Amino acid sequence: MAIRKIPKQYKTSEICNRYDISRATLFRWESEGLLRGVGRDWRGWRIYNEHNLQAIEKIIKGKNAG
Repeated sequence: MAIRKIPKQYKTSEICNRYDISRATLFRWESEGLLRGVGRDWRGWRIYNEHNLQAIEKIIKGKNAG
């Protein structure tokens, strides 16, 4: 019997603290379509996964490159 690994999930505050960005910036990236596939919990609050983290890192690298 295989044990299924539950993917790590992150709250908005964890993402903002990790990348030193504001909630407004994070939500703007989502509304602009730069950040897709953000999940929601039972309350409707945003929940981020590893794929979202990778996308955020690409956005940040792209902003710092220019």
